Amino acid sequence: MADFRTHISAAAGGGVLLALAGWQAELWTPGQALPLAVMVAFGGVLPDIDSDHSHAVRLIFSVMAVLVVVAGALLLSPWLNLGALLVACGGLYVGVRYVLSPLFKHFSVHRGIWHSLLAAGLCGLATSAGSYRLLELEAGLAWAQGLALVLGCCIHLLLDELYSVDLTGARIKRSFGSAFKLFAYREPLNSGVMLLLAVALTPWLPPWGSLGELLAQGSTLWR
Repeated sequence: MADFRTHISAAAGGGVLLALAGWQAELWTPGQALPLAVMVAFGGVLPDIDSDHSHAVRLIFSVMAVLVVVAGALLLSPWLNLGALLVACGGLYVGVRYVLSPLFKHFSVHRGIWHSLLAAGLCGLATSAGSYRLLELEAGLAWAQGLALVLGCCIHLLLDELYSVDLTGARIKRSFGSAFKLFAYREPLNSGVMLLLAVALTPWLPPWGSLGELLAQGSTLWR
């Protein structure tokens, strides 16, 4: 499989291309383009959330901790004073970064359920829902951020599959097919739970019409 540097470099490059192309096509402003590039880059390492690789896991959970702190601050600010809010946000950061991370690492299996299109789709939907409901972004931009994360995940999965093919020895490694898959075939229960979570996000998602408009604009740009 590809290493951490390859994943982050390829995804970052893809994110820059997406951001610049959409900016030139006037789909988003320069200020909106930068977060999209970052989302693609983050998606490029997200499937390795179940990895034993320290760099990937540390980066993923650090970013997740920051996002949880931002969401917590937005949700709790109407009910807590500044001091209590700082304590709560600090607790959220420590909980995600230093408690959830080792627990997740202990119970997860690398190239399991998180190396799948189902997981990528769930993360993309969660991103769009959070951007729309918590950050109050416009619907089209919220969908764009979710799709950017999915794109980064797909780049990661495809790279892993490409690295499973040994062109010099003209052979296919045993790991081929374990990354770019619809869902975790050996974990039907976990895959079912992940699918239910994706369905449960439906009421929180931006309007579907905005997604259709974004895809139509994207297809025009592609042509």
